[in-house]
Amino acid sequence: MLKIETDIWNNGYEYIACIDEVGRGCLAGDVVACAVVMPKDLLIEGVKDSKKVTPKNREKLYDIIYEKSLAIGIGSVDNKIIDKINIKNSTHLAMKKAIENLKTKTGEVIKPDMLLIDAEKIDIDIKQTSIIKGDAKCHGIAAASIMAKVYRDRILVELAKEYTGYALEKNKGYGTKEHRDALKEIGPSPIHRMTFLKNIL
Repeated sequence: MLKIETDIWNNGYEYIACIDEVGRGCLAGDVVACAVVMPKDLLIEGVKDSKKVTPKNREKLYDIIYEKSLAIGIGSVDNKIIDKINIKNSTHLAMKKAIENLKTKTGEVIKPDMLLIDAEKIDIDIKQTSIIKGDAKCHGIAAASIMAKVYRDRILVELAKEYTGYALEKNKGYGTKEHRDALKEIGPSPIHRMTFLKNIL
């Protein structure tokens, strides 16, 4: 899991920012990206693609990654912008925001000299490599996927208290049968992506 980063460190790069997003296929809520800069040669046991980690373990790993990381940045783009500029452009925007928000725990801004991105290329003036299935091959991207997933899930649990009836605390905005049935019955909320609902409503 560290081979990709190790090769880059060995070529003289100092700060590798690894980036992944979550919530791309959701019917409700923001798309969220995380950029994370990890210390050289650190391998955290259990870090892999967030979809293959149980929610309980994701929460534990979130705290460990936060504690051990050199810098973390979060970027999110809401449903209104997603409806306006489409989900691919919104994902790229969230990733750029995450990179721009990279800070240490003391608030110092970190400018990475290399980006490793899960299956995307973004318009930014920093050298980058796109890695297909990056969250399964690259430790840093897997760490970013866990951070983004836990961060977004926590927001959806809070939003579920405000927008009741859709079981957002369970489905986190994804289009489960329960969620789709609720949309047909009570209609969309202000956080739903209207461009995603055409086949449902």
